[in-house]
Amino acid sequence: MKVLVTGGLGFIGSHVVDRLIKKGIETVIVDNVSGASGLTYMNPAAVLYKYDIRDETLHEVFSLEKPNAVIHLAAQIDVRESQRNPLFDANVNIVGTLNVLRMCEIHQVQKLVYASSAAVYGNPEYLSIDEQHPINPESCYGVSKSVPESYIRMFASLHGLKYTILRLANVYGPRQSSHGEAGVVSVFLDRIKQGKDLVIYGDGEQTRDFVYVEDVAQAFVDAVQTDGRVNNETMNISCGIPTSINTMVRMLGDITGRDFLTTYAEPRPGDILHSYLNNQKAQELLSWFPNHNFHTGLEKTITVRLSVGSAVDH
Repeated sequence: MKVLVTGGLGFIGSHVVDRLIKKGIETVIVDNVSGASGLTYMNPAAVLYKYDIRDETLHEVFSLEKPNAVIHLAAQIDVRESQRNPLFDANVNIVGTLNVLRMCEIHQVQKLVYASSAAVYGNPEYLSIDEQHPINPESCYGVSKSVPESYIRMFASLHGLKYTILRLANVYGPRQSSHGEAGVVSVFLDRIKQGKDLVIYGDGEQTRDFVYVEDVAQAFVDAVQTDGRVNNETMNISCGIPTSINTMVRMLGDITGRDFLTTYAEPRPGDILHSYLNNQKAQELLSWFPNHNFHTGLEKTITVRLSVGSAVDH
């Protein structure tokens, strides 16, 4: 089996690549190397093509490598950048995905696994959020992650492409950048390392569903290897447990043993107060379950991040 991973040098993608290679799966990476970490997390056992998913040159990669499956992670992930520059956001996330789908059709790829987002749900109408929850994104990023889902289903119907769509909760862990629209865990650890105050927008009682990156990577590997019951299915990948920002800050203090100041600022417009996803479908169809609770995942993340004196975020 040969798997092509778009965005395979990034935060989630590099973990996915490592797991694929550990399982003995031939792995090809397509990445434009635009991320903050550059080539830092390149697995030498993988083949790298420094291409953009929007490029016509993608045809060359598919012709040469003839992948059996594609894991599509390459994306514009900055929510606020999507609001500032929706054309660029749509060009990468929608047009880029269409180009990947076109390559899958032309080169008879058997399976596509797509990284979607909890952002497609918008402000929840009920909790926990299952896959039947209405799609009502409240950011350009949420729109640009949801539209490709429709294209993927259309390509499956028209061309027989098998797919699995994974809607990810708040992913955190080693290798996450604190630049741009990074996760709150990454941003806070960076500020702790620099001796800066932690800034919480709102009263800190807003909740998020934090899922550890190694568990997420395993879900992608499971999805690409599992046939039958997960084909043409959409499922949430999450811990399914809400954690408040205040609770997270207390845990950071307990685990690091460091003193830091916390300041509270006005809530940011558009921020969702409470969100967590139901992962029952992934448990049933994918036989996937998060192996790390939030405390365990934070400990592993902190061990890596605060012990490394590199200029690159880990």
